[in-house]
Amino acid sequence: MDVDQLLTAGAHAQATALADGSVTAPALTEAALAKIAAHDRELNSFRVVYTDAARAAAADAQRRLDAGERTPLLGVPVAIKDDQDVEGDITGMGGRPQLPPAAQDSPVVARVRASGAVVIGHTNVPDRCLWPFTETLTHGATRNPWNLNHTPGGSSGGSAAAVAAGFVGAATGSDGGGSVRIPAGNCGLYGVKTTRGLVPMQEEGWQGLSVLGPLGPNPADAAALLDVMAGENRYVAATEIDPQPMRIALSWTTPLGRPYMVAERKAAVRRVADELRALGHDVVEADPPLGIRPLPQFLIRYLRGVSGDVDGLPHPEWLESRTRAIARVGRQVPDRVLRWARDAELDLRAIMDGFFKDFDLVLQPGITGAPFRIGRFHNAGAVHTLGGVTLSIPYFPLWNTLGYPVVAIPVGVDRAGLPIGVQVGGPEFSEATLLSLAGQYARAHPPQRPPR
Repeated sequence: MDVDQLLTAGAHAQATALADGSVTAPALTEAALAKIAAHDRELNSFRVVYTDAARAAAADAQRRLDAGERTPLLGVPVAIKDDQDVEGDITGMGGRPQLPPAAQDSPVVARVRASGAVVIGHTNVPDRCLWPFTETLTHGATRNPWNLNHTPGGSSGGSAAAVAAGFVGAATGSDGGGSVRIPAGNCGLYGVKTTRGLVPMQEEGWQGLSVLGPLGPNPADAAALLDVMAGENRYVAATEIDPQPMRIALSWTTPLGRPYMVAERKAAVRRVADELRALGHDVVEADPPLGIRPLPQFLIRYLRGVSGDVDGLPHPEWLESRTRAIARVGRQVPDRVLRWARDAELDLRAIMDGFFKDFDLVLQPGITGAPFRIGRFHNAGAVHTLGGVTLSIPYFPLWNTLGYPVVAIPVGVDRAGLPIGVQVGGPEFSEATLLSLAGQYARAHPPQRPPR
């Protein structure tokens, strides 16, 4: 496998090649930097690329490799979503820089560096990471490598585009309402929305809704980054072992009821259920008995989370108007209502824990239609944007309200050649089980790559 092929093979294959001496860390990093320079002008996945620092990190990683050291990502180029501090750089969060350059790395970036991974750059996000598309007035539109007319999703859209394009073998993301899973599905990737508390945060995000997680082209790539992010050493191994036969609930219901879904995407979910049955699992249609209750709990925490995020900024007038509008609504949510929403999570968890006595995992659709076209929400107000995105993403927020883990699995492409993804959720700290299922599925149904 030459170095160009290795770039698209993913982080785990790159780590293996580095460990056996098939490629050096400087050579791999130079190839990644050259590919970004040649092609990211049209994708706009990176806000900034750390060219000199990446070269220095690659040289240091090679010294560690030559000394016999091994880690899941030693010498592997990775990207960091622009919501995590990287020492010496601003954390842009999609807009004009509000704060000075970070004095130190965030906890996750520190772990990534300590592992010997090569931090290539900060990837683009929507303003304050609010939307399931990645377009801002400050940095423009980030485009999907599968089709430049469509978004890669958001808010981890730059990370997903960079991985799908083969610029890096894995990237960090965050997920407060689908922000890892939506871009993973839109770009044909595997992504993990982690259990709340598994991966350290700089600070609590959106009243506990937001967590950090990895994206990669294969289950082992996401798992390798998760091993580093979580400070553990078991997730890559989990992807290599088929799970025992499990009972999986196929759930079509959301807190908004059963939404309209494009027929071929619904058919893809049914096909995945059949494919899981063929792998030995018992898949039956069943919905967690939660009703509408998760919806107000999510909205209250989301709105107060956004207002809390922006209220401490020195220049709120620099934010996009729809961001300011959502923050204004969030400020009207009383503290007692927020306390109710936070406390009521325990009731949802009790119901789900009962459901998980009968089922091991829950299979659900991803987005209900095709990825949004670029410009669909350009200069749109908050009401129009929220209304426009909500019916596309109703299957995602429940898992943020619960704090439970979910893996996004790519399952093919639609007639327009755009990826289709599903998601599988489980009880808290079931990431290893979810990645084991993802690994089994990927061996039977290898993911496709963008035709670029």
